[in-house]
Amino acid sequence: MDNKLTDNARDLNLELEWFADILNARLNFFFEKPGAKADVLSLQPSNFSQSSSFYGKFVTGNGLIAPERLILILALIPHIRPQLLDVLWIQNRTTERGFTEFGGLKGVNHSGFIPTGETAAFIIAGEDLTLRFETTRIFEGGHFFAKQNVLSLAPATPGEPMLSGALLLSGEYLNWFVTGIERKPNFNSEFPAKLIETSLSWEHLVLPVQTLDQLEEIRHWILHGNTLLNDWGMGQKLNPGYTTLFYGPPGTGKTFSACLLGNHCGCDVYKIDLSMIISKYIGETEKNLSKIFDMAENKNWILFFDEADALFGKRSKVEDAHDRYANQEISYLLQRIEDFNGVVILASNFKNNIDAAFLRRFQSVIQFPMPKPAERSRIWKNAFSTKALLEKKLDLDQIAEKHEISGGTIMNVVRTVSLKAISRNDNKILLADVEEAIRREFLKEGRTI
Repeated sequence: MDNKLTDNARDLNLELEWFADILNARLNFFFEKPGAKADVLSLQPSNFSQSSSFYGKFVTGNGLIAPERLILILALIPHIRPQLLDVLWIQNRTTERGFTEFGGLKGVNHSGFIPTGETAAFIIAGEDLTLRFETTRIFEGGHFFAKQNVLSLAPATPGEPMLSGALLLSGEYLNWFVTGIERKPNFNSEFPAKLIETSLSWEHLVLPVQTLDQLEEIRHWILHGNTLLNDWGMGQKLNPGYTTLFYGPPGTGKTFSACLLGNHCGCDVYKIDLSMIISKYIGETEKNLSKIFDMAENKNWILFFDEADALFGKRSKVEDAHDRYANQEISYLLQRIEDFNGVVILASNFKNNIDAAFLRRFQSVIQFPMPKPAERSRIWKNAFSTKALLEKKLDLDQIAEKHEISGGTIMNVVRTVSLKAISRNDNKILLADVEEAIRREFLKEGRTI
């Protein structure tokens, strides 16, 4: 059996037993059972300081106090032992309905008790208002539960108390606590970003020395930024993250470079789907962006915004309320990026398309120019399969000198001519096929040879 599953199950069982004792003590005091005490927090939880489980390490590593642990396990219970909360369905004989103090919701398909903030406040504080107010602060945006996207309260219906919202445990932490394994987020409307990867290495990246040097600066930040901010005490003087602009024609290596940075530094790279981010409805774009940044916080991810002009473009002249709001949207975005503690890469074909207010605050602006003949020659020579045989009259140096095209376009040509050779049951790459494939690529771009 998987040790991670066994370790997590062991520690979660201990936490559930402690929670059950706390809940029983709270209900005994609430119903005035003989000998019941109001101070339920005097019941001590298990000590996980020597634990090897993800749950135990999370509790210990973050220094969770008893109220925080109770809220965390309460949010977990519907997913791992929902029957434990069935006791809270008990009816008040006076009102012939549930007890208001217990909070809770009934789900659409889930038949069990779904705990709310009110449920947590009741179990932890009872009628102690001071302790209730302290419990409420755990749900504030400044608490690390919110900062690290661990759990939150669902927004309450307008006009209703904040604590009436359900406890929401993020999917990634739910998976960690249950399996002990990090689950990479799925691409969906809640997280409109795709994990992008490459199996290639730095040797396959053909760029000018200046561009490579600037990429090296980003690598230094990813590997050593925490040392600078924390050990060197620069956290109060510098932004917690790193933002850069990659600009240049399509196919010049912007996305590839982002993937290589991720590979080399052990970071996941997520390409943001802007079509699912940008909304014509007021407030929706910010909300969609918040989902991305909240999930990415403290994850050591690289967020890659391709064709970033659509979101980070120049501010418009204010002529109506819509223009004014669009500019507020950009200001919000700028602040959100500055507060983010990861790496953000924006990609654009043209530097001038990006709002100057962004550029001034970026840590770097990196040009990806069209490759020169010598660089194109290197790309051509590394592009073909080792199984391919080049026709004798096919001189890649001449092709590189003759045709000014990007590395991405070269790879399109290589794909086309390689498939053509395979379709002939052959491995020979013909000059005529290469010239024809280049001509077609030029036509796609509205150019002629």
